[in-house]
Amino acid sequence: MIKAVFFDLFETLITEFQDGVRIANHNSFSSDRLGISADDFNKAWLERTEKRMIGNYADYPSVLREILEQHGLQLDDELLKIFHLERIVAKAVPFEQIDPEIINMLNKLRWNNIRLCLISNCAVEEVMSWKSSQLEPYFDEFIFSYEVGIAKPNPNIYQLACDRMQVQPSEVIFIGDGGSSELEGARAVGMQALHAVWFLPEHRKNQLNEFAKLYKIEDLIYFIQKENKVSI
Repeated sequence: MIKAVFFDLFETLITEFQDGVRIANHNSFSSDRLGISADDFNKAWLERTEKRMIGNYADYPSVLREILEQHGLQLDDELLKIFHLERIVAKAVPFEQIDPEIINMLNKLRWNNIRLCLISNCAVEEVMSWKSSQLEPYFDEFIFSYEVGIAKPNPNIYQLACDRMQVQPSEVIFIGDGGSSELEGARAVGMQALHAVWFLPEHRKNQLNEFAKLYKIEDLIYFIQKENKVSI
């Protein structure tokens, strides 16, 4: 029997895109303002993904400062503060535009005593709007990778969620868009993992075909009805 649903956050409960275009530019500066090429910056940024997700950097300016120093560059602290604020504002936008069907789905789950947990790979500035969002009250637990020092698909983050929620992996469905090998990680610890594609562009919907897909938000409700043999 399914007792809990564990959700990913970005591109699962909220989306940063509309019609394939990013709603708000998450790195708001142009590379020439940094004095570094876009290719060099993107390469350095991606190389630091794991360290950013597990909280090795105090904040966004710390990441920028390290990248610039690697390339023999410096940036005025005031400008770094501006970039930091712009990123916080950009990352807040998806929390302000939550699909009503997401809220409807969460309501149905809670009404039927399905417990909810969030597991998100994120840096601190990316989720500053979480606690003031419509989503937060629905969740029994929320685990941010930067706070706990581990990130999906590390099995320890899924087990931590189970421990906090007092459930067994076999009693959990994990829902995500598939980034960071999160579905494989959930399956490896014994959870059912479903591929939420409702926010994904067409070319990504056909990936990860070894996982059952949820094309519409309400599909999750139908899946749990079937698993638990109840009407939600």
